Amino acid sequence: MPVPSKERVVELLADLVRDRGYDLEDVNVVAAGKHSAVRIMVDREEGIDLDALPELSREISDAFDAVTDFGEAPYTLEVTTPGIDRPLTEARHWRRARGRKVRVELADGKFDGRVGVLDGDSVTVVVKEKGILSTRSVALADVVKAVVQVEFSRPSAEEMDLAGGVVGSRPSPANTDEIVDVEAPEEGSDK
Repeated sequence: MPVPSKERVVELLADLVRDRGYDLEDVNVVAAGKHSAVRIMVDREEGIDLDALPELSREISDAFDAVTDFGEAPYTLEVTTPGIDRPLTEARHWRRARGRKVRVELADGKFDGRVGVLDGDSVTVVVKEKGILSTRSVALADVVKAVVQVEFSRPSAEEMDLAGGVVGSRPSPANTDEIVDVEAPEEGSDK
């Protein structure tokens, strides 16, 4: 019997992956005779220690061995994390990308910015226009496509503060209580 369908693999793994504290981001099944492959993509809020993936891979392999769907045909199992070029399609993707540079495509155009705080169904994006930093609220429903960009230099402290702050060199944990708006002056300020 050939490798099962993507839907069957998701059915087999959804509870196991969730019970281990991961999100099942994607499943790719390639049934190609002796070169069949099952690729499982997982992620979680606090990131993934790559040393944890071999243990999860063993548990997934054991789950596959416990059912008859896979038959005797050999296959390659790969358990991986999302790559940098994966589109941001879910609210959790935006939350995890906080502080990262992103290219956002809306129906009326594209722009680059830095992912800020996710607040319900919208995200704050820090943009730089004519050398001036500001924030822009973007409804997730309006996003046609968004992809994290590779950066070769560190962003400024001001830019990261507008994105919601940092802890060490990483964005601080998502805090939806704190949204910085650079367009509104501080009370009592003459500037």
